[in-house]
Amino acid sequence: MPDVASTPDENTYSYLGPAGTFTEAALRQVPEAVGKPWRSVNNVGEALADVTNGRSIAAMIAIENSVEGGVSAAQDALATMPGLRIIGEYLVPVNFVLVARPGTTLAGVNIINAHPVAYAQSRGWLEHNLPNHGHIPAASNISAATSLFEVNSNADAAVAPPGIVDRLDIAVLARNIGDNPTAVTRFVLVSRTRTLPPPTRADKTSLIVELPTDEPGALLAMLEQFSTRGVNLSLLESRPIGDALGRYRFVVDLDGHIAEERVADALLGLRRSSPHVIFLGSYPRADQQETKYHSRYNDEIFIEARQWLHSLREPST
Repeated sequence: MPDVASTPDENTYSYLGPAGTFTEAALRQVPEAVGKPWRSVNNVGEALADVTNGRSIAAMIAIENSVEGGVSAAQDALATMPGLRIIGEYLVPVNFVLVARPGTTLAGVNIINAHPVAYAQSRGWLEHNLPNHGHIPAASNISAATSLFEVNSNADAAVAPPGIVDRLDIAVLARNIGDNPTAVTRFVLVSRTRTLPPPTRADKTSLIVELPTDEPGALLAMLEQFSTRGVNLSLLESRPIGDALGRYRFVVDLDGHIAEERVADALLGLRRSSPHVIFLGSYPRADQQETKYHSRYNDEIFIEARQWLHSLREPST
């Protein structure tokens, strides 16, 4: 895929670079991005800023990992940068290799360069095989490896994607060092569009919610908006708001599309009980798993109930 450094056109897609990252692998799954310019950026904030200022039409970012949970930097950025919408999600299997400059042996490794998420996913292997190692955080999985060749590098080895061997003349000290061989990272494509992808019956809706007050039952009141409508939550994580100690916002993924009556009704209830709600989008699930729920939550049930209430308020003459 082409990679542009400056003055991209309106069809450009941004991603956490450089080339070879898992984020790039996720972007390769987007049919609309094929043949379009791709812009490599240094962090999630820069990727989303590209979208908000019109430099890119969309940005691919990591949002959740099956081992570590939500990616806090992405969650916080989506909560504080207005006007963004998730339009798709993509899954990438994740594993790592330990690499070093040619001539380095495993016994000679003291300091390891690794992206914090990659380090967390391989920490068990590292602590078992290199119990006295130190860790230097890297901006990306690829930069962790490329930085080994910088003049002032203090690292002896790096945690990197397996494909790094095709890009650098580098020694592989160990393969498959991820602690969980089935680890998967979930990526989302973020845009400014207000046009929702149509419902597919296998959809997900993402929200960020702040509770109106910190009092007993406030979280329960929020959760009841979903449970009483038969809406399942696939993700619920808290993140500090940052304006005071003890204040949190909640990152929520629910099964279903806002076009469904049960989801729409849940959002209405949520808006009444928690006025600060950020709607991040409804979009097809990457695994295409159809949402299951009891028939009493079918669209027709909600529509009939509204019609019944309308008939009571405005009886025909």
